[in-house]
Formats: sequence, structure tokens, C-alpha cells
Amino acid sequence: MLLSRRHLLTAASSLAAARAFAFGDASLFVPAIAQHGGRWDARFGALRRLAWELQRRTSIEVSLEVRPIALSSPKIFEHPFLYFGGDGDFPALTADEVENLRRYLTWGGFLFADANDGSDGNGFDAGFRREIARVLPQNPLEPVQLAHVVYKSFFLLDASPGRLLRKPQLEACAVSKRSAVMYSQNDVLGALARDEGGSYEFEVTPGGDAQREIATRLVVNAVMYALCLDYKNDAVHLPAIMKRRR
Repeated sequence: MLLSRRHLLTAASSLAAARAFAFGDASLFVPAIAQHGGRWDARFGALRRLAWELQRRTSIEVSLEVRPIALSSPKIFEHPFLYFGGDGDFPALTADEVENLRRYLTWGGFLFADANDGSDGNGFDAGFRREIARVLPQNPLEPVQLAHVVYKSFFLLDASPGRLLRKPQLEACAVSKRSAVMYSQNDVLGALARDEGGSYEFEVTPGGDAQREIATRLVVNAVMYALCLDYKNDAVHLPAIMKRRR
């Protein structure tokens, strides 16, 4: 499934650019982070930690090298999962960035957006809502219900916290019934961030270590959803899923 989605995105990139770009080692998950005009790298190290958690908890082969990607670059199509975070508002995306990101999301890419500042109506939250409305004007952000496959794509979850618990639900933009964008105002990657000494960089509130673990599981699930989409919604898995949930 991972190979087929990457081939799809790579084929799309050949249409978006004058010359084709190879997508590299397709067997590895490479954590990619979107560059924008604001503080886009506030959780750069936490993405490396996410790759480590994927390696430890799943069978996904990963690269621990975080790869910054310009939103206007055809290289965006090499990555089925793109992290878009920020601390504070950021300048409007250029027309080329808007168009390239729209192609990426329409042709199978997945964007996980994360308000590192935990903002609500200002800061990163205001900027992201403004810009994603330009990218996908016909696909507004809507609450993600607990029945969504992202809550069972690897771990069985019933909550979506991060470093904070500002909002109880993720939001998503659906493209052809697929959640192409998922957005959290809870700073999910902030729960994974560690300093150079290996200690957690931020306190997690209000739930402490238990909340940190759920946040880690949530972003692992988001990666699995990006790679596998609705695989876990296949009816053949439902008896086992319900047995485990009980």
C-alpha cells in the first residue's frame, strides 16, 4: 500500500514539474516538514522522535533524518505524510505554494497540521485556517468523529490530546471521502519533544504522562492512516477490533 501511494504521488509530481524527480528509497518512511514563512521548525526534533517511535512500535522502516520541504517544490510529492506546524502566525502562502499544496492533497498526499502554540482564533490557528481555506476552498475543516479510522489505524483510541488539551477533537478536510488534512490545536508533537539531554522538553497538561502516551499513539495512528488510508475499516478486521476494544 505504501509503495502504491508513493508511486501515485511521484506520478503526480511529473505533471507538476517540467522534469521528473526520483522518490528515493521507497521502503523508508522519511519524516517531512513543511517550510513556510513563520516559525515552521518549532517541532523539528520531535519529528525525529516520531520516526523513532514508529520504528520501535510498528514494522515501518524509517529514516531518522527529518526532511524540510518547500511547499512549492515538486519534492513534496515524494512524501505521503507531511507535517505542517508552527508557533505564531505566518505570512500568506504564495500562489505557487497554494497550487502545489492543492495538487499534493488532491492527488493523494496527507498533511498533519499542528498548532505548536496551542492557539485558538489567533497565532498559528488563525494563519492555518486562513491558508488552508485558500488551498482547499471547497473542502472546509470539519470535526473528526471518533468513528473515523484514524482512531483505530494502529492503536485503539478515543481521544486526541497533545501537549495541551485545548480542543477534544481533531479537524479534517475531506477530499473524495479521504481525510487529506488533519489539524490539531493541541500541539501533538510537543508531547514528543525532548531536549539534548533526552528529557521531555515540555510539561503535558492536564493529564501528564498518560496524556503524553495517548498523544504519541495519536500521531503514530496519523502516520498509519496516511500510509494505509481505510485499510482498518475493512469489515474483515471488525471482529478482532471489537474484541480488543472490549
